Amino acid sequence: MTPLLPNRVKDRMQTEIIGRTIHYFRSLPSTNDIAKELAKRGAKEGTVIVADTQTRGRGRLRRRWISPRGGLWFSIILRPKVSPKDAPKLTLMTSVAVAKTINKLFDLKAEIKWPNDVLVNDKKICGILTETSTKRDTLDFAVVGVGVNANFSRHDFPASLRGSSTTFKEELKREIELGALLRSLLEATERYYHMFIQGEFKTIRDEWKSLSKFLGSYVEVISFDEKIEGWATDIDENGALVIRLRDQIIRKILSGDVTILKQKKEN
Repeated sequence: MTPLLPNRVKDRMQTEIIGRTIHYFRSLPSTNDIAKELAKRGAKEGTVIVADTQTRGRGRLRRRWISPRGGLWFSIILRPKVSPKDAPKLTLMTSVAVAKTINKLFDLKAEIKWPNDVLVNDKKICGILTETSTKRDTLDFAVVGVGVNANFSRHDFPASLRGSSTTFKEELKREIELGALLRSLLEATERYYHMFIQGEFKTIRDEWKSLSKFLGSYVEVISFDEKIEGWATDIDENGALVIRLRDQIIRKILSGDVTILKQKKEN
């Protein structure tokens, strides 16, 4: 297995902000947790925390994220001068960067599932978790955590996840260079982050929609304690999922879990 060499990643990286400081650990409970602690202490924007393994990695709703050796587990500290309500856009922005990078580097077709998954062959290969800290009504910092299933087998997943998850090793029948992938992901994320802070979220949203397979499908969304069924028609200017119910009422959902019930596109 090719080792991750952060100093080599940083030396070759073409970024101005993201990844100029990289903290590397062989094992951590959670890269997001360390990133949040560093951010509270004043760590610079663009600081990256990366670990070979996580013992308490997590996804949305504090679900456990399996993080064995061979994956790519990292978090980025960002300090955009935006309202806290704009923070969910960072997840969509990062998912575009990840999907576009996969499509560029590998002979695979990556697609995005709202709100935070990147899929290959309808199976999850990457998850993104954005966590924030606010001061009064302003965003102090955001931590964007990225988990990429890379150089390990699907048999390293619990049995309950093997049917819905995949890895680069499974899809390519070989291992990939983690350092090169990390560098490419950080460079792509910075390009989209510049667009985001310059007010170009519409362009990012349009790219997100072009990479999304499920828009137009009939879906079930579980949002908090509510179950909603309808056609997934759009992502709005705030990153919310737009659902058209059977009675034609439009609902906008900022957080939830999506299950595709009918793949057929609406007329």
